[in-house]
Amino acid sequence: MKYWSQFFVPTLKESPADAEIASHKLLVRAGLVRKLSGGLYTYMPLGLRTLQKITQICREELDESGAIELWMPHVHPAENWQKGPRWNAAREIMFRADHAGDGKKSSPDPEFVLGPTHEEVITPLIKAEISSYRDLPKNFYQIATKFRNEIRPRYGLMRAREFVMMDAYSFDANEAGAEVAYGKMKAAYEAFFKRVGVLAIAVEADTGVMGGSFSHEFMVPAEVGDDDVIYCETSGYAANREKATSGLVPADFVVAAPTAETEKFATPGVVTIAALAKEPYSVAPDAQFKTLVYVGDDKPFLVILRGSDDLEEAKLGALGYTLVRPATPEEIAPIMGAKPGSLGAVKGTIAQPDKLDGIYADNAIKLIGNGTTGANEDGFHLRNVNVERDLAITGWGDFRTVKAGEPCPLCGEPLKSRRGIEVGHIFILGTKYSDCFEATYMDDQKQTHPMVMGCYGIGISRTLQAVIEQGHDQDGIVWPWAVAPFQVLICNLDPQLAEAADLAKAIGVAAELAGADVLIDDRAERPGVKFKDADLIGIPLRVTIGGRGLKNGIVEVKWRHEKDVASIPVAEAASHIAGLVEQQAAR
Repeated sequence: MKYWSQFFVPTLKESPADAEIASHKLLVRAGLVRKLSGGLYTYMPLGLRTLQKITQICREELDESGAIELWMPHVHPAENWQKGPRWNAAREIMFRADHAGDGKKSSPDPEFVLGPTHEEVITPLIKAEISSYRDLPKNFYQIATKFRNEIRPRYGLMRAREFVMMDAYSFDANEAGAEVAYGKMKAAYEAFFKRVGVLAIAVEADTGVMGGSFSHEFMVPAEVGDDDVIYCETSGYAANREKATSGLVPADFVVAAPTAETEKFATPGVVTIAALAKEPYSVAPDAQFKTLVYVGDDKPFLVILRGSDDLEEAKLGALGYTLVRPATPEEIAPIMGAKPGSLGAVKGTIAQPDKLDGIYADNAIKLIGNGTTGANEDGFHLRNVNVERDLAITGWGDFRTVKAGEPCPLCGEPLKSRRGIEVGHIFILGTKYSDCFEATYMDDQKQTHPMVMGCYGIGISRTLQAVIEQGHDQDGIVWPWAVAPFQVLICNLDPQLAEAADLAKAIGVAAELAGADVLIDDRAERPGVKFKDADLIGIPLRVTIGGRGLKNGIVEVKWRHEKDVASIPVAEAASHIAGLVEQQAAR
């Protein structure tokens, strides 16, 4: 039991100027965190209490799943990362941790880095410790601080440079075992988010720089989220925008036959889809072929989409390149024979087709059948271009961004879209990392195999803010019971009265014995100030004791998420509050 006057709850009346979203404003106003610098925060006493509760719930669910807790260094030798599969992709988000104070000048490559995650540390560790199938499967986890060099930290703890994360790594003898581990962790995640009181939807996700065969993100629906969730209420299909697909093009769709010979026509100054859609050309965007030039691992390639579609760059990962970027105009012109805006993939029109590593088409261009594209000659386009007859396609795929309203790939009903905040991610990595670090085991036939890995992360500090983003009103935070910094707040409006102080303590003791964390507001403040602070910090159950109520023989009890106030006889107050606490604990 804590007394407000002896604790530290530095609430603010005004929101910080740099806070853009409600949860960030409330984090600061309710005294949960204080900003040190961009993306760097101190957890104040209330914030730390909630962070610790979320951490403990996470630990309990991971332990229940069979995972084993350990602790790994935050400072990593850069050579570990250089040996791994994602050094070039990940080094931009990592902080260097070079020697300091020894007079050495920084080299282009650091000797140490601060860990954003730990695949490059855990894999060589397990290589050295496990060599037999008898020691598998294993799943190790830690809950620790991570560091990522966010170029634009924002939204408080949502996109921070230093944050608390649970990261886990499973090791199995085969893919089937890895899928079992994946299923256990997925169930542990679902139990964790249910216990902390936040709605988190598991959606299919892109594996990104982590690599691996498949993954799911756990997304908290929120209008301020950084990601789009595409979902279907009928079938239950859900995926993030980078992974989402639709039933727009059926598998058995037949491309239209050619309608006429290709015809070149002048389009001076027309270098955009929108310009070609205007008079005098009037070519609808969904009848245009959009040709994009990208570079994958220093090899240029083309991607063809409908003019009405947007490229989802993450989907290019399916092509197998490690690093992918848009080609520059200076790179494009010699290969294609024209500047961007007049590009196409019609056979025989590309200046140096041998320079291209491939020409990949999005499945949706089949819907065009016969359309218009650039002629690879500045100021000219080609019409009557047939998908099968004229385009030099070397591979097909799903490269476009799915839009709300398109048919669900499972049931055909219209897909919906909403914003979400990623709070967790799970991957099956396969042998990508165990191959790099030669993390192998010997089976019962004395044959050597690479371990099959999975990796799993929960943003503990991000979850803290996601709970607030999902649970607040115009007056402040509305904490779920399990993660509230205190569950019972006793507002003593007349702390100078011995009777009021004694009753507050008696109720507090009863609530604590029933299992609640209790905060007594014993400040010499006006009732209005105390009630505003109570709503702001969002403690679930508030008990109000005052001289007027004592004269009438009652105390007032109010749940933070309800408007109604109940009057309870003083003689029954302690047992009544204890009963409410026990009901919450039993849920």
